[in-house]
Amino acid sequence: MSSLHILLAEDESLIRLGLKHILEEAGHIVYAAEDGLAALQLAEARTPDLAVLDIKMPRMDGLETAARLYERAPIPIIFLTAFAEKELVERAAKLPVMGYLIKPLKEAELLAMIAVATRRFQEHARVASDAATASAELEATRLLDRAKGLVMQASDCSELDAYEQLRHRADAERRPLTEIARDVIAEFEG
Repeated sequence: MSSLHILLAEDESLIRLGLKHILEEAGHIVYAAEDGLAALQLAEARTPDLAVLDIKMPRMDGLETAARLYERAPIPIIFLTAFAEKELVERAAKLPVMGYLIKPLKEAELLAMIAVATRRFQEHARVASDAATASAELEATRLLDRAKGLVMQASDCSELDAYEQLRHRADAERRPLTEIARDVIAEFEG
């Protein structure tokens, strides 16, 4: 796994230093914070690739920190906590997190979770991007089909002729075909 910039938020200084050491020994760059508020400030100053957050911290807990971090810039988030209470797990599951580890943990568990969380996050991002692209393409097709239908009605022409009229206008105005389709729809239905 390549080197990551990891945001670490843990209120217990010995645990924080130990985790920082483990992560740095694994080749990562670590930004360590003593609570959620400090973690958010670090995230503003740096650009972390991943966050490892304790849940129960002073000033701002890990759950709130995770929500704000993800809102600011989506990154994979892993919770690291000594608490496995059902209510905490359920609250964590409602957030866009990639892992939930219970302390104490082994170094290998943490590093494996980071590798898996990073990979899953990349896969989710790719799928979301593909879905957005497909949605945009479908919308463009719907616009173009609607505009062609309106041109066909108004000009009593074939679908191919209507498409050629739209394409010719797009070329002449040096604008995307979807913009021309929107304009045509607005002209006829506006």
